[in-house]
Amino acid sequence: MLYPELFKQLEAVRWSMDSDIPWDRFESGQLTEEQALTIKMNAITEWAALPATEMFLRDNRDDSDFSAFMSVWFFEEQKHSLVLMEYLRRFRPDLVPTEEELHAVRFEFDPAPALETLMLHFCGEIRLNHWYRRAAEWHTEPVIKAIYETLARDEARHGGAYLRYMKRAMNKFGDEARAAFAKVGVLMASARRTAQALHPTNLHVNAALFPRDTVQSRLPDPEWLEQWLSQQIQFDSAWESKVVERILHNMSLLMERSFASVQELNRFRKEVTASLAARAAVPVAPAA
Repeated sequence: MLYPELFKQLEAVRWSMDSDIPWDRFESGQLTEEQALTIKMNAITEWAALPATEMFLRDNRDDSDFSAFMSVWFFEEQKHSLVLMEYLRRFRPDLVPTEEELHAVRFEFDPAPALETLMLHFCGEIRLNHWYRRAAEWHTEPVIKAIYETLARDEARHGGAYLRYMKRAMNKFGDEARAAFAKVGVLMASARRTAQALHPTNLHVNAALFPRDTVQSRLPDPEWLEQWLSQQIQFDSAWESKVVERILHNMSLLMERSFASVQELNRFRKEVTASLAARAAVPVAPAA
């Protein structure tokens, strides 16, 4: 089992909201109105760890190890929402999300293949790590800068934990896992070709609720994410390249094969998919 070891590792570096956040360094003149509004939106977005956890537990009923790890992931992700709300409570109480605004992002996700979902959230952690690092650079107020830096480190650790479960899945499922991970890896590393930000909170997850079936679409301002990325934190092509590089680097380590580009990863995906199809087409000899 991975859960006991991961619990110890994450427990050892867990930060305290009271003692590790430099609340006394707050500078009111360094917090703008637009910055404060983005903090509210991120606080609500982080609350969506709740329906994500419900999805993970539902779709991994046969995997008690991974389901137990969700207790750690869920705690830390909800803590992200809480620390952002605590910041607003202290310094901009008029912007603290209401319970109704938080509950709006709790809705059921359609069932999905567990392997693809695992890879999707692994890539999401990489992307969010980079988004928060850039947000820390964009903000001018010292306390929120420190908070985003703290959250970014958490997201990187979560990505590392997901990677451990991906390695375990490859040992168990072989090419089935390789094909699933490569498929989602190609998608999540191809953000330059899409009109939307590729993150789990921005993907459609409930056909019956379309088009309000993304987390972002259920926020008070559904358009905020694109503005935050393009106009505010300016998550440009250079930063996007860093995300792609990390995805390809980790896929190279995972598959024990070098991928210098998304195209190379896609060729690998086609190879593995073809191999799976060929094996499935081989007739099984009847028992004697």
